[in-house]
Amino acid sequence: MNIGIIGSGYGGAVAALRLAEQGYDVDVIEMGVDWETMPKKNGLVFTKMTAPNERSMWFKTKTQMPFGRLFDIPLIDKNIGWGAGVLDVENFGFMNVYLGHGVGGGSLVNGGMAVVPRQSYFRKILPQIDAGEMFAKYFPRANDTLGVAEPPRDIIGASKYYNFARVAANQAVKAGFQTAFVPNVYDWDYMRQESFNNVERSALNGQVIFGNDHGKKTLPKTYWAKAKATGKVHLKPLTEVLSITQNPDNTFTLKTKTIDFDGRVLKNEELTYDRLIMAAGSIGTSKLLVRAKNTGTIKNLPNETGKRWGPNGNVMVARNMGTATGVYQAGIPAMGVTNWDDSPNSVFAEIAPFPAGIELKTGLYLAITENPTLGEFTWNGADQSVGLNWTQQMSAPSVAAAKAFMEKMNAANRGTSNRSDLFEDNKAFSDYFSYHPLGGMIIGEATDLNGEVKGVPNLFVMDGSLIPGRIGVNPFVTITALAERNIDKLISARKFG
Repeated sequence: MNIGIIGSGYGGAVAALRLAEQGYDVDVIEMGVDWETMPKKNGLVFTKMTAPNERSMWFKTKTQMPFGRLFDIPLIDKNIGWGAGVLDVENFGFMNVYLGHGVGGGSLVNGGMAVVPRQSYFRKILPQIDAGEMFAKYFPRANDTLGVAEPPRDIIGASKYYNFARVAANQAVKAGFQTAFVPNVYDWDYMRQESFNNVERSALNGQVIFGNDHGKKTLPKTYWAKAKATGKVHLKPLTEVLSITQNPDNTFTLKTKTIDFDGRVLKNEELTYDRLIMAAGSIGTSKLLVRAKNTGTIKNLPNETGKRWGPNGNVMVARNMGTATGVYQAGIPAMGVTNWDDSPNSVFAEIAPFPAGIELKTGLYLAITENPTLGEFTWNGADQSVGLNWTQQMSAPSVAAAKAFMEKMNAANRGTSNRSDLFEDNKAFSDYFSYHPLGGMIIGEATDLNGEVKGVPNLFVMDGSLIPGRIGVNPFVTITALAERNIDKLISARKFG
């Protein structure tokens, strides 16, 4: 049995490990770098937010931060070298989507907040999935394998690196909101040693969205470490899948391009697989399958292909806090503020760090909202490209919920206000980007209830494209748990022979 997996993020890592444990050989095709093999540069594999280079962003000459301005001066984004860096931004007109490239996918560039959704909300968004089974079996399995841990109170409650979180939490309580310590995949014992300068610093050295050298339990340190140890997993890094063709015998041939770090093409190759697992993320999987449907290289793809996409209700907000938040800020978020009740007014706001290296008296929040609006991927036949139908108006419910939430916070805390000098067009609510893309191949609609694409035998989806647009929290634990469930059921059904 010849099995290929496109993508090495959460879904791909789960599928590779569980198939390898069953004795299957698996090829894993990843367009980014295998960062575990990269030599250090200036003492680091990855870069600090304040000192980016060609390793920071995917083939760009300048960083593209979610906040590109400070005091209305475009000082934050920096010129960088050209290379296969770890963070990418897909620009779709109004919506910019942040993605991780490299073995480990999004786990390399996210803040590590490992949040399980409310069971009631999970039932609302994915009613076709047995929530009881998910919460009793698959969420615990995902958390255990990912290495999720509660943040220790001695660090969050006392460290100068979390003053920003304490200030934000205290102001939230004054406004009548609930606050919570949020589990993370960071090694808190390592952070404790960082604070005493006993080990090389990562989270306490401004490493966040451009990767983390130490401490963070990314997929290469968890799922991929276990998968590689089986000897059954064969990584193909810096290899992009350009197109997928379904053959008459229901195998799949991939046209691929392999490059070096500088972008030079090393080879073009065709690879054929008996079974193909799509794990390129909501954007990558949807783009490949929308292309295949519209060019006719895969027959019988369902009409639901590319439908019901959303940004998980993401809105970023910055507040003048009226007091010091701290020059020193840990790169790993550990607290959140919430009024979540599954209604349209619901907000879960991650208290995000802003490690700029100077005192800004600014609080940064990545808000997740209950926005039922969904978009879809589109096909432009003229230039053979995939687009995304998402407009500013579609983000309006998210902005309204975040605005009401922050106005209540400001009303309860004298001298505070929303900042509008950090984001594009002087927006106080940055509704034009997402860290949490979801949807495009919805489970039970574009696929069956185990992730096999309807009408296309031997083609499976195993990533965030299965989830319709939002899940109410940072989504990677849900993606991991859903992949654990699906691969379990597919193996039991002998879908891989």
